[in-house]
Amino acid sequence: MRRREFIGLIGSAAATSPMGVLAQQPNGVRRIGFLLGLSENDPEAIARTAALREGLAATGWIEAHNIRIEYRFAGGDAERVSAYSAELVALAPDVIVAQSTPVVAALKRATSNIPIVFVAVNDPVGQGLVKSLARPGGNITGFSFIEFEMIGKCLGLLKEIAPAVTRASFMFDPDLAPYFSFYLRQIGSTPGRLAVKLTEAPVRDTSEIEANIANLGLGDGLIVGPDPFTVVNRRVIIRSAERQGLPAIFTLRQDALEGALMSYGPDTADMFRRSASYIDRILKGARPDELPVQAPTKFELVINLKAAKALGLDVPLQLQQRADEVIE
Repeated sequence: MRRREFIGLIGSAAATSPMGVLAQQPNGVRRIGFLLGLSENDPEAIARTAALREGLAATGWIEAHNIRIEYRFAGGDAERVSAYSAELVALAPDVIVAQSTPVVAALKRATSNIPIVFVAVNDPVGQGLVKSLARPGGNITGFSFIEFEMIGKCLGLLKEIAPAVTRASFMFDPDLAPYFSFYLRQIGSTPGRLAVKLTEAPVRDTSEIEANIANLGLGDGLIVGPDPFTVVNRRVIIRSAERQGLPAIFTLRQDALEGALMSYGPDTADMFRRSASYIDRILKGARPDELPVQAPTKFELVINLKAAKALGLDVPLQLQQRADEVIE
């Protein structure tokens, strides 16, 4: 029997086995699957992994003592997402921790019984991952990421730091993050929004990133949506925006650390640390449908003054004072 067929048979068995009798490791060690859409050596992935370990340790779950974590990193590759989802389901862990909407969607297709705790997932109800935030239903729950209001906040911050901006392009991968189109339509229909024209900038490869940015000029700004593709390729976006002299706002603190003008969004490490509480409860017998989906509670605004100077921008003192971190 071929290896692929063998894994498929095991995966089918795991997907249909009752949640309460999933395979456990000997000597009381529990198994946790962990699938991120990022690359293993990405600073964001490293920070999120460390935060999860910290959260688990705080609840009494110590790696190599009473838990074993099976790590998988997809690196923004859709084929790897599917392959690693099947691998983890075949291992029949007690619970799977998953990051990004494509990852959770792949796991949802692979199993309806293994508990899944997602972290940093956008629009879980709209994407059909859970029935509702309060009552998720099924085997999936977790921690959502951003809603359309945050895009409006980013638009306001971009206008504040670069008042000359009259048009803003929102960059995202439409295959991995189709919900952003819906968010942008919601923002477009919101009364009283800033006098900035907001348009989509869909990208699926690095050449499209560079072409999109090369077409922007005076009066243009850029908002970068956080999806696996844009996060993995953030350095390409940052450098392209630098060459074009384009003010851009990202979502993750790491973006500003790596040279982006500004970032605003949820503290992802904090979310992974908090997810340990749900993992702990599930390992102790709770069901995912008993645990409501939680929203981010901690947001970070980071400003890179060096990048602002290179763009000829004078960052208002009030904006600097509101920032959680200012990079000199």
